[in-house]
Amino acid sequence: MPKRDFLAIPDFSADDLSHLLDVAARMKDGSDTGKPLAGRTLGMIFTKSSTRTRVSFEVGAYQLGGHALFLSSRDIQLGRGEPIADTAKVLSRYLDIIMIRTFAHAEVEELAATASIPVINGLTDLLHPCQILADLLTMREHIGGWEGKTVVWIGDGNNMANSWINAAGTLGFELRLACPEGYEPDRDVFDRNKDRTSISITEDLEEAVAGAHVVTTDVWASMGQEAEAEARQVAFQGYLVDDALMAKADPDAIFLHCLPAHRGEEVTGSVIDGPQSRVWDEAENRLHVQKALMAELLET
Repeated sequence: MPKRDFLAIPDFSADDLSHLLDVAARMKDGSDTGKPLAGRTLGMIFTKSSTRTRVSFEVGAYQLGGHALFLSSRDIQLGRGEPIADTAKVLSRYLDIIMIRTFAHAEVEELAATASIPVINGLTDLLHPCQILADLLTMREHIGGWEGKTVVWIGDGNNMANSWINAAGTLGFELRLACPEGYEPDRDVFDRNKDRTSISITEDLEEAVAGAHVVTTDVWASMGQEAEAEARQVAFQGYLVDDALMAKADPDAIFLHCLPAHRGEEVTGSVIDGPQSRVWDEAENRLHVQKALMAELLET
């Protein structure tokens, strides 16, 4: 059977995603205690530093009976110019599965195309699909899922926005993106999904949030965009999720944030630390969905 990768949400069908979240929920509540990684090793390649991605994958591999290797670009020959294809071929002889967190999405695609073992996209500048899996599990836990629901993304049209677009196109929920001019999501990702469900882009935050079931955002300047921070501070003025904005959403709406957060910039402390926030459940769910993902990829 050919190996399977997870580079983007559309790599899995709607049924695949529902099944994956079922497995994650069982792993979380302790009813699934299998050890599908017993005797197996996960290689974790990082060219971008991380808290949640590294810890959740490393702990997840251990809990599934396996072993995880942290491979920073400073520690392996990728950092000295070895071709990705060569690295992929060598690591495929040692490891059972690879997770990579890096800048260029093309690097992940090349790694997956060359490796003979499953590859997971832990984050690129284009997409962050593992985070969306955690967000979807959080939606299931707190608002009963995504069917008939509206998700609002506020801020930068970044890898999270692009991944929300992929998820909306795959699962069929409504997605509204409120982004300042010049900071819209990736056009190709948008065009591939725009006719599959209701996906809209606006600069009007109140219009976007009206009646929404999920309000989510991210920092204004992501890793690698530090030189743009000052310009982004100007462009994103007003793109703040505060109590007044949350009041325009559905009364039972939840707030999500992939973290790290900058209180007082993209969200107020009263929202992220308030009663509608589910960010800590969301962060925990990275562990459970990634365990399920590793188990599923290694079963194929």
